[in-house]
Parts: sequence; structure tokens; C-alpha cells
Amino acid sequence: MNQKHILHILVVLLISTASSLAQTSFEDSLLNIVSNTKGDKQRSELYIKLSYDQLGRSDTKALLYARNALKIANNIADKQQIAASYVAVTLAYNYSGHFDEGLASVDSALTIATQGKYYKEQYWAEYMLSSLYRRKANYNNSVNHAMNALNIAEKMKDSHLISSSYNTIGILYLNLGNIQKSKQYHLKALAIREQDKDSVAIAISLNNLGIVYRDLGDYDKALSYYYKALDIAKDHGNSEDISFLYNDIGAAYSKSGNVDSGEIYLKRSIDIRESTGDMSELAYTYIYLGENYEKKKDLDNAERYIKKALNTAIEIGNNKQHYEALESLSDFYSRNGIYDSAYFYLRTYRFYKDTIANTENQNLIAQLTAKYETEKKEKTILLQEAALNSKNYMIGGISALLFIAILSGYFIYKSYKLKQKDLLQKAIIQQQELATKAVIDAEERERKRIAGDLHDGVGQVMSAARMNLNAVRSDLSFIDEAQQQAFDKALSLVDEGCKEVRAVSHNIMPNALLKAGLVSAIKEFVEKIDYRTLEVNLYSEGLNENIPTNVETVLYRVIQECVNNVIKHAQASKLDITLIRDEDGISATIEDNGIGFDTKIASEGLGMKNMQTRIDYLKGTVEWNSAAGKGTVVMIQIPATEIN
Repeated sequence: MNQKHILHILVVLLISTASSLAQTSFEDSLLNIVSNTKGDKQRSELYIKLSYDQLGRSDTKALLYARNALKIANNIADKQQIAASYVAVTLAYNYSGHFDEGLASVDSALTIATQGKYYKEQYWAEYMLSSLYRRKANYNNSVNHAMNALNIAEKMKDSHLISSSYNTIGILYLNLGNIQKSKQYHLKALAIREQDKDSVAIAISLNNLGIVYRDLGDYDKALSYYYKALDIAKDHGNSEDISFLYNDIGAAYSKSGNVDSGEIYLKRSIDIRESTGDMSELAYTYIYLGENYEKKKDLDNAERYIKKALNTAIEIGNNKQHYEALESLSDFYSRNGIYDSAYFYLRTYRFYKDTIANTENQNLIAQLTAKYETEKKEKTILLQEAALNSKNYMIGGISALLFIAILSGYFIYKSYKLKQKDLLQKAIIQQQELATKAVIDAEERERKRIAGDLHDGVGQVMSAARMNLNAVRSDLSFIDEAQQQAFDKALSLVDEGCKEVRAVSHNIMPNALLKAGLVSAIKEFVEKIDYRTLEVNLYSEGLNENIPTNVETVLYRVIQECVNNVIKHAQASKLDITLIRDEDGISATIEDNGIGFDTKIASEGLGMKNMQTRIDYLKGTVEWNSAAGKGTVVMIQIPATEIN
């Protein structure tokens, strides 16, 4: 589910009273009412309705009407109306892509609404903060504000707002890669909306579930949800929703291998969006269409559309779409053997996303410039060689000795050229290894930082809260047993929160890996698995000596990923993990008795690519041996040169 859908349902909830009127007559009617209304608060409320009505039609008008509402509210010093007006201003900024201005106005709305305990305005302020942070790809802040909005909606017992919060949280979990959590929240939202018989919101939930199942690889189920949502969108005649659904249907067809149907639906989505000027999610559709053309072996169109996605993302200032377009370009060039462009866009993507220092950007530019200069010199030498050969042919008959000398010089030059080419290839490989190392090192540093923040920050606060609750328990006089049970339940929730923080912190960066080494860390990880569900056997040999930290970290992450894949997908009852260190290096084998999979299809997935990248970093090898119904074996070999 995309950001514009979140904003769309928000507007539906805010201006549902205007749904029965045509757009132009509604605007004209309200303007007429405003001119004949003497009450300032009523005029401010009417301007807010006008602002919501113009969202997606005229961002300029939407912002103008919202500011009129705010000006009137300030004049009459009505704090609740001021907060509501700031929410309208924020929504106008969000729709038009001015996210920083939106953050400034929504902070004012939240401050006023919180102080005055205006729960409805407080809810929308938290909701808009979540939306704005999501559009800036700041998912941690986005989740926090979405949870705050949900708590307020539950206090208000407003089913529309509760389902809207569930919807937002489900989208955020999908962004964070937790597909099962995402599915859980979207199903909650759908259940409430079906009970309320809210067809527009039902269509949005159906679309969300389609995206969840598409990410799970169940394309048939994804398409069934998409088509149900499409029927509703067509009934309402909403071209914006129809364009989003065409996009998602096309992407599902493309990913499932039906590239012809994928192209049809993606082009339908683009036609609608380009005709209406809706650019908010257009970059994604361009990327999907480019990848679809690549599958059809039409590389020119594939490159053209992915570059259109990058230009569109830059034009609208969407950070997330910007770096995803860069990554898509890098992957495209890499898959098609255009490695210099692949490296360029990979490095640009990493620099942009991880805010790498400007000096590294300059090094990349210097590297590409040097490569260009080298190629230019080689072309000059080739031209000189052609001229020299022509001259030698003319004088070749004069002297056999001179001919032999020239021929010898030619072979010497060819040898020199091959050596230079070899040196250039080695330099490219070295740059690739450095880029991979930088990415992995940055990822591990971030894991350690997050784990430390959770343990030392959130964990300490939760522990202190638990101690304080225990301390005051004896001082409290409970009216009845129900009140005591409610206190005990609150204490239990805090205790469970402490455990959850410790578990997440440990999963991100286990202490056993830092203190006791690889085998102990893996043993501690697998011992947490319920043996009744999956029997795990761990065997190790020759791993008593110290192993470099980077080798331990990479092997732990890869084995952890393999075990998680078995738990999620394999339906296995038994898993054997073997780790052996000998004179050739370290070998690891992960074998399960599950349902197996098609390795050719799965090799295109992000998980296997990440494992391959990590093992490549150690100059090792990783192989998958699997077939339907025959289980899976993952074989990893790290050479001794990387260990000693």
C-alpha cells in the first residue's frame, strides 16, 4: 500500500459529509455559504472542508483554504479550531510533497491539541506525523507516532480511526520487512471495515493484503485480493484508486512471470497517472515496467523506464523512491553485465542512503574519471598502432630484419596491453570488495548501535518502570480484586516489555557472539527454537581457536538467515547444522527435511542475494541443493586465507 492511499482514506474520513455533492458544486456551495456566514468559527470550519475537498485536485487551493481557516481561528483565539486548522495545513503540505513544512505545522497542532486534550485533533496530528516521517523514510519515528494515534483512537472508541491506524501500522511493518506482523494488522483493519460496511476502506485493506501476499510470493492469492479491490474502485469510479490497483496487479503478474499481462496493467496505471498529473507513486510503476521489459529482453525500454523512475523521484523530492530507483538501476546493470554502471549506481545508492562522507564520493568520481582517461589512452594507442602497422607493411619488403623487429615490438606491446587490462580488472574487483566491506561493516555497526540503544536506553527505562511499580504496589490500597488484577496486568505488560526489548537487542547483536564466539552464539540461537516444532542438531569440530571477528559475524548472519528461512518456509521437522574447521578453512552445512524449493526461482530473491554477497565478501562459496519434496542443503566454504 502506498502513501497516497493512506492520505486518500484520511481525506475520506475527514470529509465524508461532502461525498454526495459534485466537486465544483460543492466548492461553489461552500464558498457561497462562507460569504453569508457571520460566525467566525463556522467560517473556519467551512474553509477546512474546502481545503480537504481540493486535496489531489488543486494543492494550491487546498493550502490557501487551510491558511484562511487558521487565520480566522487565531483571530478568535479558539485553540481547538487552531489545532484543527494546523492539521488541514499539514495535510495540504503532505499532499504537495512539502514534508519539512508539514512537520513544522503538525508540531504546532500536536502541542495545542495535547495541552487542551482535544483527542480528535491530537489523533490526526499523530497520524500525520507518522505519514510525514514515513514519506521521509524515517520508519522508527513513523511507527512510534502511528502507535500513539492508535492509542488515542482506542480511547475514543472510534472504529474508523482504529481501522485507519491498523492500516498504517500494517504498511509500516511491511516497510520494515516484518510481513507476518503486517498481515496481522491489515486483517484487523479489514475486519472492522467489513463490520462498518465501509466499501472505500475495504478496497484499501484488500489492496494491502494483496501486497502482503505478493511479497510472500503467493501471486494467485495476491491477484484475488487486487481484483476484489478493483471491482470496488470501479463501482465508485475512482480513477486514482484504479491506477494504484492497475500498478499492483501489473507488478504481481510481472513477478509471477506473466510479463505480457504485467505490461498491459502497468501501462494502464501510467496512462491514468500521467493524464491526471499524479506523480506521488509514479516512480514505482516506472520501475516495475522497466523490470518487466527486462524480463522480455527489451533492455533499451527497461533502462529507459527505470531512469524515468529516478528522475521522477528526484523531481518530487521523495527520498525513499530516490534511493530505491538508484538500487534498481544498479541491479539492472549488474544483471546485464554492464559492471561499470552497476558499480556507479551501487555506490551512489549506498552514499545516498547511508550518508557516506563527501570524500568517498570524490574518490568514486576520481575512479570513474581515471577509468575514462585509461580507455581514452587505449583508443589513442590503438590508432597509433594502426598507423604504425600501415607504415611497416609498406617497408616490410625492404628488410626481413626490420620486419622481425617490428613484429617483436608489436607482440611486446600486446603483452603490455594485456597486463594493463588485467591490472584494471583487478582494480575494479578491489573496488567492489571495498564497497561490499563498507556496506557490511556499516550494517554491523548499525546493529550494534541499535542493540546498545535498546538495551541501555529503552531497556533501562522499562526496568526502572518495573522497579517503581513493584515499589509502590505495597503502598496502594486496592478497592477490590478487579483493581488489583488490573494493576498486576499492567505490571505484567511492563515485565513482558522488558523481556521483549532484551530479546530484540540480543537478536540484533547476541552477546554470545561477542564474548564466547561463533559456535556458542549459534547454539544459544537454536536453543530458543521449540524442539517440538523443529528438532535442531548442531555439530562443530576444530573451532576452538580464535576466528577473525568479521568471519564470525558473516557466518553467524548467514546461518541465522538459513535457520529463519527453514522456520518460515520449509515446513521441516528436523534441521542439522555442521561447522568444521580444517586446513582448507571453515565449512558449514545446513540441511533440513522440509518441502524444498526451486533454486532457480528463489535465486532471484533478496535473501539469497544477501547471503551470496556476504560470503563473496569472505572470498568463499555458497551453494543451494534443493528440489520439491526433497528438503534443502546449504553448503558454505570459507577459505583458510580469510581465517588465518
